[in-house]
Order: sequence, then C-alpha cells, then structure tokens
Amino acid sequence: MESPPFHFYSASRPTVFLPSYSSSSFLFLHKNPSFIKSSRSTNVSYSRSFSVRASSSSSTSDSVVTLLDYGAGNVRSVRNAIKHLGFDIKDVQTPEDILNASRLIFPGVGAFGNAMDVLNKTGMAEALCAYIEKDRPFLGICLGLQLLFESSEENGPVKGLGLIPGTVGRFDSSNGFRVPHIGWNALHITKDSGILDDVGKRHVYFVHSYRAMPSDNNKEWVSSTCNYGDTFIASIRRGNVHAVQFHPEKSGDVGLSILRRFLYPKSQMTKKPGEGKASKLAQRVIACLDVRANDKGDLVVTKGDQYDVRENTNEKEVRNLGKPVELASQYYLDGADEVSFLNITGFRDFPLGDLPMLQVLKYTSENVFVPLTVGGGIRDFTDANGRHYTSLEVASEYFRSGADKISIGSDAVYAAEEYLRTGVKTGKTSLEQISRVYGNQAVVVSIDPRRVYVKNPTDVQFKTIRVSNRGPNGEEYAWYQCTVNGGREGRPIGAYELAKAVEELGAGEILLNSVNVSGQGKGFDIDLVKLISDAVSIPVIASSGAGAAEHFSEVFAKTNASAALAAGIFHRKEVPIQTVKEHLLKEGIEVRI
Repeated sequence: MESPPFHFYSASRPTVFLPSYSSSSFLFLHKNPSFIKSSRSTNVSYSRSFSVRASSSSSTSDSVVTLLDYGAGNVRSVRNAIKHLGFDIKDVQTPEDILNASRLIFPGVGAFGNAMDVLNKTGMAEALCAYIEKDRPFLGICLGLQLLFESSEENGPVKGLGLIPGTVGRFDSSNGFRVPHIGWNALHITKDSGILDDVGKRHVYFVHSYRAMPSDNNKEWVSSTCNYGDTFIASIRRGNVHAVQFHPEKSGDVGLSILRRFLYPKSQMTKKPGEGKASKLAQRVIACLDVRANDKGDLVVTKGDQYDVRENTNEKEVRNLGKPVELASQYYLDGADEVSFLNITGFRDFPLGDLPMLQVLKYTSENVFVPLTVGGGIRDFTDANGRHYTSLEVASEYFRSGADKISIGSDAVYAAEEYLRTGVKTGKTSLEQISRVYGNQAVVVSIDPRRVYVKNPTDVQFKTIRVSNRGPNGEEYAWYQCTVNGGREGRPIGAYELAKAVEELGAGEILLNSVNVSGQGKGFDIDLVKLISDAVSIPVIASSGAGAAEHFSEVFAKTNASAALAAGIFHRKEVPIQTVKEHLLKEGIEVRI
C-alpha cells in the first residue's frame, strides 16, 4: 500500500492542504520536486558526517518535543497527547532540526518505501541515523519502528535505515488470523524498557499489516513482543532509543503513561503494579454516535428506530440524545475501545463545508485517546461554484481533523457493483484511492443490508442462508440485500457479494449493520454476522440490535466478529459500557479493562 504524499508540517501552513503530487504540497519540493520518481530500492550509503548538537536553549528545550511529521494520516492525536502532557512541539523542517533536537518523536504512518523515499531525498535519513547512533532520546511509533530495520517486503524489497538487523514482513493470513492486525493486544515484556514500566498486564492498541520478527541478531534490541499468529517485535530499546509497533497515543491511559515516561525519563515516577489480565487480542466494544443537525441547526447525537431518527410526536423533532464531544469524552472514560461518528446530517452536498463536524473531531481528539472513526458523505462531489473535490480530499481533511479511520457507505456499494460487473479495478473509486494512499487499515466499509426471505436458495443469484427464524410465510432461506441512502434504497447486490468485493478493492474492516434489527434491542443479527465474518479475512464489526450485555457475548461466541458496536443503549444509559465488559469477562471473553 502507498502512503500519502509527504509534506512536512508547518504551523504557518493553511489549515487545509490537500494531497497532491505537485510541488506546492511539499515545503521541500520547491527545490526538489522530482523526489517521488526515485526508486524505492535505491542503495543507501550514509556518510555519518552529521554532528549532533545540543539545543542552544536548555530552558526552552526542556519543554519542547521535536516531531517528525510528514503529513501522512492522523498525527493530530500524537500532537494532542504531547500537549496533554505539558510539552510544546517543534516541527522538523530540515535535517538540522533533527540533529538539534533534545528529544525526537517519529510517528510514522503509511508505506515503508514512500517513507524511505522522502527521508533519503530530504537528507532526513542520514540525520536520523546520526541522531540515533549518538544515543539521543528517540521514540519511533508504528512505521517509525519498522524503518529502523534493514529492509521491508512491503512493495519491495525496500532498504530501511539499517540500524537493526531484520526484515519487515507481512502477517500470514492463511492461518486464520485477520489482516490487518487491528485492536488491543497484550505485550510480553522481555527486558527493562523504562517507558513500559506502567503497562503490566494491560492491552495496547495495534493497527498494522506488516511486522518485524525477533531473531538472535536483533534480540539485544527487543524490549517486548506480541503474539498474533506468530510472535513479532512490539517494541525495541537500546539506551535512550525507543520504538513501538503499537500506538501509545491511541492506547488510553496506559499509552499516555508510556509517552510520559519517555518525556520525563529522569522524573521519580513510581512503577505502578501490573494491572489487568491482558493475554491476547481483545474483543472490542465500540460506542457509535449518529450525529446530525437538528431543526435549530445544532449538531446532536441521535438514534434511529430502523433508521428513523425523528420522535413520534406531532412536532416530529430530531431525537436528541446529547452533545457529540461530551458523549465521546464520557465513553472514553467509561472504557470504550473506539468511538465512531456517523455524520447523517444534510451536509453531503458540500462535505468540506461541514465545519461543525470537523470541529467535533478536533475537539474530541484533544481528550479522547482511543481510535476515532468518522463516516458520512465521503465521496467525489462538485460544489455550487463548480469546483470538483475527490473523495480522497474529503477523507484527508477528516484525517487531519483527528480521524484515525474513515467509513464509506453508499459509495462503496456503487464501487463494488461496478467491480463485480466488469471485473476491473479502476483505481479511481473512493475506496481504492483512500486505501492506496492511507492504507487499508484506515478504511472501513459500512454495509446496511436488509433480510429478504425466499422459499428456495435458487430463487435469487445472491448468496442465501438457512435462517434461524423462519420468515412470515414460513420461508427457511433468506439473502441480505444491500441498501444505500440510509437504508431507503435497495440495490441489486447482496451483503456477501459486497463484502467479498470491497475486501478485494482495499477495505481493511467491515462495519456490518442490519436494517431489520436496528433500534429493536433484541440482539445482533447472528445469521448475518456469521455469514459475513466467515466470508472475509479482514475484521468485521457487528452492529445494530444490541439491547443487553448478553447480546455482546452471544455475537462473540457464535460468530467470528472482531468487535461489537452499540449506540442507543449507551446513550440512554440502559447498559453502561463497563457492564458489558464485566459480563464479557465473566463469560471468559478477552476484553480491555
């Protein structure tokens, strides 16, 4: 998968900068606009001629973190976490900024080859190597760990910085493990790492398709491992140099403690006793907030009864269940593993003009340190002035505003229909564009199917199943018809066929709703969830129908769902998130606590 075009962050830049391969997208491309044409397998020879200098003002540097941000994906959360811990941020503009840093954080996002391209062409690679070899305080995150190794198989082989022996390879999905590896997993700490002192038996958040493996040649670097099909390197440490495969900025309180220990290495923080019972990948409990403008123009959280969000009163007002930022913050404190926003307001004629929703994301990400997903209106469109915007531009603005993943609904249905009709991947659909640039782990496809009963499986061309409960006329079989436009329009494609198609087109996760059981509180559609989770090798989130804690244990026990999502029962405080997790623990199901 490719990373987005790289552009080093500058506080002086406009708030909106859209991905483009033109020189205007990159501060450094004014002098070297052709860097993206370089070979990703270029042999790199570092002269190590740089000298590392201390910052000129120690009083200033004590409260400043130097951040290497090339504009790929959501780095806002890293920024927010650093600021939350009381530090200012200096952004890297030149190699000298790296060499002068008193502490450096590199939150790598995107693809290995593209990252190495920009590091080599800008002189950052040599500066990074010189900085790290001098044992200066360094924290790499995700790709920021992988780049330290000799090479990667991602679109390669591609040479890395070569500081740690080993090759970064892709997870093997043939053994039944879903790729990408998304979710909260446990660490096995192999040596004193300093920054991991507070982790103990608690989960941290991973989202990646590639990993580095421990070996005799790199064992002196490895500070922790994680198991997902096989044992891979979760973190490294040598002296003042640290790097982690997981995302501390998305790992809640335990993640903040990791960042705090890196930023305050000499403070007298007492080591907390190991809490939690983490042993493997946890099943996720996700809080969903349907957000739309009410009749007064204010954004509110609402919930539909089979997708109808208006009250059954004479006024027919929009059902108001709270304010988005406040509810999201509360769900984070309550233990939600992720928060998902679905923007169902009428902004779709001009998504980039929906400033209130972008502000919701920005404000939420300041205090919510778990993954945020946003969906609604992510597609190509033309505004009233005739200006055309691509779905990639819309998604990019969501990422910059604080989203970690974006959810595509109707547009993915149309893309799948065309793909199944022609058998051709055009590369131009929203799903393909966003997946190619930001990686499939950042793309969720939301499916809204409704059950259609049939007497005989041969009555339709779509995948049918024998249902647990017969239809109104005694039918034993049904297929699941996909819908668009909020469940109002049926399409000639089944949920099974859609799921298989979007996986091939680049989806990294499926959010599986159900028109039939939405808002009913009688449980998830187990037949549907089992059908789809058995059909694909990417994670599936079960949604729609939850009304009790037992419904969560049922869907995890009877299907291969990786996560379960609910909205109304959390908004109305009928079943708190913590109650759900306590129930799951009693049932022997791994969850993050």
